[in-house]
Amino acid sequence: MTLTKAHIVENLFARNIFTKSECAEIVETLFEMVKKTLEEGEDVLISGFGKFSVKEKNQRRGRNPQTGNPIMLSPRKVVTFKCSGVLRHKINSR
Repeated sequence: MTLTKAHIVENLFARNIFTKSECAEIVETLFEMVKKTLEEGEDVLISGFGKFSVKEKNQRRGRNPQTGNPIMLSPRKVVTFKCSGVLRHKINSR
């Protein structure tokens, strides 16, 4: 199963702390903050979970998988995630 924003809102609402609309607003606000921070080129560190970073990729040679023709891939930015040691330990101890 894939965890979606809707699932996050439902789980937050199930704790009976906020209304469903407040839960949706909280989740949307959190993701907007993360997106804005990454757009500005800054890292997002969530203790006990991991770190999101923006990395620059240089121009490089590639290949069109359908035709096999060589192409040049333009420089771009990608978001990377590195999980924390706590999360890695929990994942590997199952």
